[in-house]
Amino acid sequence: MNKEDFVFGTRAVIEAIKNGKTIDRILIKKGLSNELFHELNDLIKENRINVQYVPVEKINRVTRKNHQGILAFISPVEFDNIETLLPGIFEQGKTPLLLILDQITDVRNFGAIARSAECAGVQAIIIPEKGMARIGGDAIKTSAGAIHHIPICRVNNLYSTVQFLKDSGIYIVAATEKGDKLYTEAQLNVPLGIVMGSEDTGISAQILKIADEQLKIPILGEIESLNVSVSAALMIYEAVRQRN
Repeated sequence: MNKEDFVFGTRAVIEAIKNGKTIDRILIKKGLSNELFHELNDLIKENRINVQYVPVEKINRVTRKNHQGILAFISPVEFDNIETLLPGIFEQGKTPLLLILDQITDVRNFGAIARSAECAGVQAIIIPEKGMARIGGDAIKTSAGAIHHIPICRVNNLYSTVQFLKDSGIYIVAATEKGDKLYTEAQLNVPLGIVMGSEDTGISAQILKIADEQLKIPILGEIESLNVSVSAALMIYEAVRQRN
């Protein structure tokens, strides 16, 4: 982790927020309370920043300098808003191809997915605020810099965002071993949102329920599943193949 990835100390974090830095999340020592902390807490609520209350040992693992029980991770990318981005895609006469990631927690998987998505011309990657791999130096390196070249939209509620996409004319397909149709048999040359799930638990039941189709990738060997970054690449490039 680079020292540019985080700031520590109550006043320094307050100034980072006031100066418009994009904050991934803030770690706060459990039980912390003082006058300056209350000012920070107001800013956290006002800017809807993801915060975790943790034992001080967790902060010490990042830095042992005088952090005062406060540490903020700074995002190296600026996030886009899908609700303003999507109309622009339609207005340009393009057929939307969007990737929706439901709690991909491995940094390298996220980087590899972003690399495939950028190469394939995906117009946006949509991720939830909580439960996602942090977009830091490791993710950027694994993506070969692709993260800087593709819009990433971080949303507060992934379910509501998927519902918004459906209401906007986006056909939602979920990649899951529970699918009843092969991914190559689906029509993917329409305005499309592809949902990929977490490495451990897959796509949440709530989002699976509202997907228009559940698609599976055939597994012919003994191992029951592909790495999520490989699955994402297959899904994306099948959509590209059909469009071309």
